[in-house]
Amino acid sequence: MTVLRDTWTVFWRAMRLSLRNPAWLVISLMQPILYIVLFGPLLKPLAGQLGGNAYQIFVPGILVQLGIFGALFVGFALIAEWRAGVIESQRVTPAARTALLLGRVMRDVVVLLVQGTILVLVSIPLGLRAPLGGVLLTLLVIALLGAAFASVSYALGLTLKSEDAFAPLLNAVVLPVLLLSGILLPMTLAPGWLQGVSDVNPLKHVVEGTRSFFAGDYGSSTAWWGAGLTLAMAVLGWWFGVRRFRRESS
Repeated sequence: MTVLRDTWTVFWRAMRLSLRNPAWLVISLMQPILYIVLFGPLLKPLAGQLGGNAYQIFVPGILVQLGIFGALFVGFALIAEWRAGVIESQRVTPAARTALLLGRVMRDVVVLLVQGTILVLVSIPLGLRAPLGGVLLTLLVIALLGAAFASVSYALGLTLKSEDAFAPLLNAVVLPVLLLSGILLPMTLAPGWLQGVSDVNPLKHVVEGTRSFFAGDYGSSTAWWGAGLTLAMAVLGWWFGVRRFRRESS
């Protein structure tokens, strides 16, 4: 019960901070919406090659992008809190160290789910056709993916404690992930050597799995392989984050 109470306290504090300054939520949502509005129509002529509705292929990738990049940058806020002494003040309280991370991650997951729902709703008038079950399963995958990357981001922020070190590290990760996961275009359109390189990227399989859900292909190995990899990343990310928070408090 103590962990649950402490988690709720941390979550509600973080959520209040977000609600008091919603500008960054709107700004972080604008980029994926612009991708959908401006880039999505360019895919319509390729619908035949893509194997179906262009938005059915494109929107899941953008949702995965939101789950990754929306969570990767939360570490900047933790660095600011550490500099302001918030982390130090929380460390001297009897609050469970797990709750200090879990409360923050829960806030990030809630924000991602709200943003993801808005993206899907924006895409429907543009031509998205997807079963409700597939959309809900994809949002669940995005929640797990966001939890994984938020945990890692907080752990790295707590380790580096400097935006000057944190920003280049993220930039080194963002471009390969964007190009090799098939977020913008399916990797089936890439040459064979590039497909081989992307096969070792687990996020490629996550993207393909969400596209299977959006197509209503719930029984495919692609869909559940992607979901399984997402769950594995969530477990590993959580383990890394909790380990770092406990070490910082020791």
